Amino acid sequence: MDPVIDMAFVEIDNVHKFFDDLHVLRGVTMEVQRGEVCAILGPSGSGKSTLLRCVNVLEEIQAGSIAVDGTLMGYRRGDNGRLYELTGKEIAAQRASIGMVFQRFNLFPHMTALHNVIEAPVQVKKVAKAEAERRARELLAQVGLADRVDHYPSQLSGGQQQRVAIARALAMEPDLMLFDEPTSALDPELVGEVLSVMQDLAKSGMTMMVVTHEMGFAREVADHVVFMDEGVIVEQGSPSDVFDNPKSPRTKDFLAKVL
Repeated sequence: MDPVIDMAFVEIDNVHKFFDDLHVLRGVTMEVQRGEVCAILGPSGSGKSTLLRCVNVLEEIQAGSIAVDGTLMGYRRGDNGRLYELTGKEIAAQRASIGMVFQRFNLFPHMTALHNVIEAPVQVKKVAKAEAERRARELLAQVGLADRVDHYPSQLSGGQQQRVAIARALAMEPDLMLFDEPTSALDPELVGEVLSVMQDLAKSGMTMMVVTHEMGFAREVADHVVFMDEGVIVEQGSPSDVFDNPKSPRTKDFLAKVL
């Protein structure tokens, strides 16, 4: 994607999303700057995960717009100013520059950690297998799994599987990483190893949007915190703004229960 000067890296403008009669996102507007870590907090059902899925067009929006690095996601604007939906192939090309890590690891059970990581670069980006394997080994070492490259998902702990999933997303050399509650399916003692990898990724300058219930991570690692409830952004700002000086009674009530 070609960079656009003086624009936020992710621009979400007045986005609405319906599931039949359920109005899940109600005019969400926010920005994420290049190199920023944005933590999205809120109770279950507040629209956090849906918003993330709309960013890489896993869900279609009914109103508003989302742009990543100046590129409108899921649509193109015609000469007449109207928006036209992209084809599945065009949307897949847009998604290639966005990595996503889900709650469930979604690894191929019949493939080793190494082959899970090389699959997309080889099949989608047509990277030579030897080069993809070299890079995959580097990434697995980066997430602390150099000694697990030949293990299958069933032979790995949940935390190890999630770290493979992160390496798999990074193998596509994304410009933006989306994390949808990446630690919620893990046993408590395994959460730290995944958050540590994410913290290292943040330090490297990766632009990240993270839906999380890990308040310590949001406070310590995020540059920008967004609190959502019932499909709207109730409050956003720096971690100190939101955690130490929340303005909304709803934010105060939520933090009082989770901290």
